[in-house]
Amino acid sequence: MDPKARGIMPLDGFHISKSLAKAIARMDYEITLDVAFEDVVDACADREETWISRKIRAAYIELFHRDHAHSLEVWRDGELLGGVYGVSLGSAFFGESMFSRQTNGSKIALAYLTKHLKSCGYALFDTQYLTEHLASLGGIEISRTAYRELLHKTVTKPEKFYKRAYPPSVSEVLQRRTQTS
Repeated sequence: MDPKARGIMPLDGFHISKSLAKAIARMDYEITLDVAFEDVVDACADREETWISRKIRAAYIELFHRDHAHSLEVWRDGELLGGVYGVSLGSAFFGESMFSRQTNGSKIALAYLTKHLKSCGYALFDTQYLTEHLASLGGIEISRTAYRELLHKTVTKPEKFYKRAYPPSVSEVLQRRTQTS
């Protein structure tokens, strides 16, 4: 697939609305990395129509075991309420899917993941397509040419998802909002 335009989330451009900032600041959740990868994939596939077949699920789990796929989970009281997973190659992260079982679950996951990727040295967060939801969070579309150039620069630059083995703090996630508000 090589569309004319590609959706990305600029790592410096994640938009945190006032209501999302309040939800993040409440700190009534816990963030983990790669603790429940299979559960995140399963939650993403748990909808009426899904592209995540058994075969695709197995392939992502294999990539996870080879340290090429990762997840970020949002928990409340031991219950998984949101998450996102994707594939990592060089300093590029390819977001595959996300889910939310409660209001703001996927938004909180994306806010933390964006900050985590930036702090680990990533340069590209590929979202494939630009949806209204992603656009409201700062996602943009770039041309095929610009995407290919960025992709070439990032997949050859090695970074590690675990350069920083813990998720960012609430203050780190909200820092940019404070600086630009």
